[in-house]
Formats: sequence, C-alpha cells, structure tokens
Amino acid sequence: MIVPGMTDGADDGAGSDFPGAQGIQVSLAKDSDPPGMNAPILPVSSKQRVLRDVFGFNAFRPGQEAAMDAVLAGRSILSVMPTGSGKSLCFQVPALMLGGLTVVVSPLVALMQDQVAALRLAGVAADTINSSRSREENIASWRRAASGDIRLLYLSPERLMTDQMLAALGKLPVRLIAVDEAHCISQWGPAFRPDYEMLSRLRDLFVDVPIMALTATADESTRADIAARLFGGEVEQIVLGFDRPNIRLTVAAKREWKQQLASFVRAHQGQSGIVYCLSRKRTEEAAALLVAQGIAALPYHAGMAKEAREANQNAFMTEPQMVMVATIAFGMGIDKADVRYVFHTDLPGSLESYYQEIGRAGRDGGPAEAHMLFGLGDIRMRRLFIEQEESNDGRKRREHQRLAALIGYCEGASCRRRTLLGYFGEDAEPCGNCDLCLNPVALADGTEQSRRICEAVLQSNERYGAAHIVDILRGAKTEKILAAGHDRLGAFGGGAAWKKEQWRSLIRQLVAGGFLNHDVAGYGGLSLLDDGRALLRGARSFHHRPDTAPGTVGKSRGATPSGEVTAEQDILFAALKRLRLRIAGERHLPAYLIFSDKTLLEMARSVPRNLHEFAMVNGVGTSKLRDFGQLFVDAILSHTGTAPVGANSGV
Repeated sequence: MIVPGMTDGADDGAGSDFPGAQGIQVSLAKDSDPPGMNAPILPVSSKQRVLRDVFGFNAFRPGQEAAMDAVLAGRSILSVMPTGSGKSLCFQVPALMLGGLTVVVSPLVALMQDQVAALRLAGVAADTINSSRSREENIASWRRAASGDIRLLYLSPERLMTDQMLAALGKLPVRLIAVDEAHCISQWGPAFRPDYEMLSRLRDLFVDVPIMALTATADESTRADIAARLFGGEVEQIVLGFDRPNIRLTVAAKREWKQQLASFVRAHQGQSGIVYCLSRKRTEEAAALLVAQGIAALPYHAGMAKEAREANQNAFMTEPQMVMVATIAFGMGIDKADVRYVFHTDLPGSLESYYQEIGRAGRDGGPAEAHMLFGLGDIRMRRLFIEQEESNDGRKRREHQRLAALIGYCEGASCRRRTLLGYFGEDAEPCGNCDLCLNPVALADGTEQSRRICEAVLQSNERYGAAHIVDILRGAKTEKILAAGHDRLGAFGGGAAWKKEQWRSLIRQLVAGGFLNHDVAGYGGLSLLDDGRALLRGARSFHHRPDTAPGTVGKSRGATPSGEVTAEQDILFAALKRLRLRIAGERHLPAYLIFSDKTLLEMARSVPRNLHEFAMVNGVGTSKLRDFGQLFVDAILSHTGTAPVGANSGV
C-alpha cells in the first residue's frame, strides 16, 4: 500500500537549534490496539459534554468557546491565546462533534506525538504520520484514517503539502483543518520551512472546510501575515489579552554571564526554572556550571540523543527543584505549573519569542520572574543571524525591525510590561512588578533631543525609518537624503554632536515609551503618536537612559512559590508526581501527558477518597478515570492513612 507523502523526510528540521527546529522525540506505546482506537467515533452534540466527559474540565476558558463556535458554524478563524490557555481544545472538541476527519498541521514531530498520546489517553481516536515512525506504522495509521476509524490526524506541513497526500485527503470527509503554532507561517523563513508557504493552497483545495489557525504569540504584523498567507486576506480573529501580571520582568547588562547566572539561580535555590541559551555549547557550559554549584540542573538541546532528551524532560517535569538549561528547542507543548523563573543568558530573537519563552513560568498563577541578560555582542550576533538567513530582503527588513523593538524593550526607561504589552497592541498602566517600576534607573532629560527627532520625523512626512532620521539629524549627505531633498529640512544637521548609536537608542526609547510608532509590518517607517505631538508642542517632556550600551538595573527581588499549597499537600503532590512518572515509564510516554501538574495539585488539595470524588477533579475525563483513577485514589488513601469514603467503584 502506498502511503501519501511517504517519500518526504523533513518533518521538523531536526538537528537545528533555530526556532521550532527540534522538540522532544517521544515513541508512542506500541500496543496492538492503541488506546483510543476503539473509542466511539459518532459525532456528539454538546461542547460541554465533550469537555467534561472526554477531557475532564467543567468550564471553558476565555476565548475557547467562541473559537469552537466559529468552526462549528463553518467559519475560518485565527485565534491568538496566551500560553497555557488551552488552545488545543479549540479544535479537539469540535473534531469530536463534527465527525469525519480533522487534519492538524503541527511543526514538530514531538508536538504531534505528544498530542496524539494525550488524546489516546483521553479515549480519543487520534493518530499521526511522521518521519520518526516506521513505514509499517505509517501505513497502519493511514489505513485507519482512510477507513474512518480516527477523528484527528496530525501531519507536518512537509508531510501534508505533497500532491499525493492532498489528493488522498481530498477523497476523505475532512471536516476541519487546524494549523497549530501558526506564527511559524510568518516567522520561519521560506528557505527553512518552505512548506509553510504552501499552506496557502489549503483554502482552495478544501473550499468548504473551515480552517482554524492558533498561536500564542502574534503581533499585529504577524497576524496580518497569517491572514494574508493562510486565509487570502481578512479572517475572523480572537485575540485575548497578553498580560501575565504574576511574572516579574527584569533585564540586566551582561558582564560575566556565568557569575550572573550562578548568582541568580542560587538566589532562587529550591525553585524550578528554565535557563535559555543561544547555542548548544553554552547550554552544556551553563548546565555544568550550575551542577558544580550544587544545583540540580540538566541540559536540553537538539544535538542530544533522543533518549537523553526524553529522560531529562521527564526529570524536569517530575522533580520540584529541577533547572532545565536549554536552547529554544525546549518548551513547545510543555506544561509544568511550578516553573518559578525563566532566565535568558542571551538575547532572544524577538519580543514574540521572548513572550513565548517567559510564558512557561508561573503557569500556576504564583509569582515568577523573567530575567534577561543583555549585551551589545548579542545584538551583533542577532543581526548576523538575520543577514545569514536565506530569505528575501523584505523578510530580513521585518526581522531587523522586530529586533529593534526588542532592543528598545531592553533599553527602555519606563515600565517594561507597558512596553511589552504595547508591542502587542495593548494599553497598560505602569505595573509595579518590573525592575524599572521597582527600582527606577537614573535618567537624563532628553526633551530637546527627542523634540529634534520628532521634528525630523514630521518634516520628512512620517515615512522613513530610524537610519534615515539619524542621517537627517547628523547632517549626512547620503544619496537617499539628497534625492529626497532632506538636506534642505530645518532638522538637517541639528544633531551632529551626537553619535549614531546615541540617536538610535533614543529613537528606540521613544518608540518603547509610546511617543513614536514603528511600522514593523511595512518598511520600518516612524510616525508620531499623540505623546510625540505633545512633545513637539512643548506639552510633554522626555527623560531617557543616556547610556548607549546596555545599562544596569536594580537588584530584583526573587519570586517565592505560591503560598496556596500547605506542606502536607506539597508532600502528597510529590508522591503523586512519582506515581505519574512510574505510569508514564510503563507506557513510554512523557509524564505530563498522564496528568498535568495543575491536575495533580488539585488532587493534593482536594484529597479525593473514592472514584466519584476523583472524577470531580479538573482534568480527569472518563478514559483517565477508568485507566488511572483507582491507582491515584489508592495512593492518596495510602499517603493520608484514611479509609475510602463510599463505594470506590461507584462513579
């Protein structure tokens, strides 16, 4: 039997540490009758019923129900929801209601296999065809899809966008197409994952099939890019708030990164955290450094053997004080509730990447910290990466503009959260929970220089980028300046005493402070916002950080774990995590797929003493109640030394 798309071999760009390149490789349990394959496949009519009975949740989170209603009504939708908000349920619940087949496009083999494993544990008929499995396994999966025995089929773009696979799927009752991690359509260059460009064909090949695109990180430019490429223009959008107020935001000048890292982690002794590094070499160095300091730390990067990555991931998910030192290969799909901090030893690629990475901290709602080291060497390295990327000039221009926005965030003189949320189009008041709010830096009066910038922007008709504005101010008679006649502007040459980088830094701070708008989606042009016009009128002043190199910040206060769990509950929580790890090992699955940390925490708090009470725990669906309920109830009773209440078998 020929399996559509079997000849292609690139599911996930394995071996690279660039964004999304390699996730955690997990082998599915090789049962002769995989879990979920005998589950009922008839459509059901109630979203609430599916949510409760299959997935074990009592209520929808914000945005979920609206996204489901759109595709159930046959409308395509782009949904931008924060990390940990339950994006996957937005297409998994409709898939069980619509019947037929839902095709899920996912960027990484690891994500596909983890989601399929999680669905099977919930009793849902799901499968995947990917390059990490044998030909025989892929053939068996396709036969199940072709015969209507599964509801969700996970494929990479490379596997999906072959003529053979598209033709074969065209003969099946495809009811929904879900594109997970949809920001990859915009952010991954066509040279790296060209098949993301080809996803635009889906709307023409499956005319009456709604498409749902989902991501946690997409600024206005990225959303417009997704809408244009995937949907051919306008599309209904759900964009939830981006604020994570429990995460303290801090940035420090990079000096001795090893010493700074060790000092920070020691100050957070006994807490779980993630340390992100730019390269595999630095990842190994940082992990070894922390181990030498007596910290329980493990490395994670795409150059490690699959078994080692999987073992380190399970240890991180199970041990309460573990630190994972990783490249950006780690994190997608990971749901560990008690991560107290995320530390960046190097500058991320953009504010979107930064937001996604820090979003892995504090998912239990308790206080957490995001701490970044920022150095001029990082800026040079990131610019080099952009220039070396095999992509067109337009994409490189946008990536440079995104990098400039991130640098502006780092150099900012006012509330970091306000700058971060402003980048995503949200207004916010000063947060009181970032380094610049808690320990304001010394500022200089830059009103006169800022007014000169605004004058140059206005006199050049609010069309030009920072480099051109700096040339106007410094009186540079470039070909572009002369051709536009900007050597005759009143602002020309008015800032010759300042160096280029000083002007660039001040422009970035004006953007970060909401005085200037930076057109990331277009050609990087600067325009005046209301505060900028007020500055020109003399109604506003502007104070800035005068240093062009990354500045210092005040000492941050380490976050402390949430006080919601008592000592006794914490001991039970640890015991339940050990049980989860044992079950996961027997099934050859990542531990967090059995139950999430949030679900185990609720068990530790509520102490269910029979299956009826256990069924009330958020995250316990019918299938998991059947497969794991008695094991966990017995463990809870053994730990607490209490007798079961009521009939343990009565549900």
